[in-house]
Amino acid sequence: MKKPFIITEHLQSDPLIASIKNPKAMDEFIKTNIKIAFLLDGNISILGRYVEHLRNYNKLVYVHLDKIQGISHDVEGLKFVARFINPTGIITTKSNMIVKAKKFNLSTIQRLFLVDSDAVKYGMDSIEKTNPDAVEVMPGIIPSMVSKLKQQTDIPIVTGGLISEPSEMRIALEHGASAVSTSNPKLWKKQYIEMMGSEKR
Repeated sequence: MKKPFIITEHLQSDPLIASIKNPKAMDEFIKTNIKIAFLLDGNISILGRYVEHLRNYNKLVYVHLDKIQGISHDVEGLKFVARFINPTGIITTKSNMIVKAKKFNLSTIQRLFLVDSDAVKYGMDSIEKTNPDAVEVMPGIIPSMVSKLKQQTDIPIVTGGLISEPSEMRIALEHGASAVSTSNPKLWKKQYIEMMGSEKR
């Protein structure tokens, strides 16, 4: 059985993550120097080909299970993903899926929607129980929520959603995010990757 991927080691040098929502974006992504992709597009019949295609370009692929059509949210669904799709890891909002995915040595990212203090408390309770490898916090334009979460956990925090400007990515890192995910190809350019790297040093 494969060893689980340790995302922390890569976020130190690759703090920009591409969220891929369609095949055109995938074509744009493989031209970049970004290493990690969050795959939010596909269905059970095409997913394997998508992941294999990205891996051929030495990309690390996290499949967002909640966005993929045709995969059941249970042990059998995860077994299928681990055995036949073989991504780097999975993303999900469902705590029970995080726990189950670890049994298949899949790297795990739990997505949280933090819109107020109650959501932060609920999110903390959830990740304390599941202990994912990283947390993706949405939306990415509320850095204060990232700060609150960072004060309470050492788990790497990825922030994303509604980010449209390079300054918003920089601010997210300043408030404690380990990385930023964005589906905007305009922000995948080399100068922004370099800017993100300089912010981490």
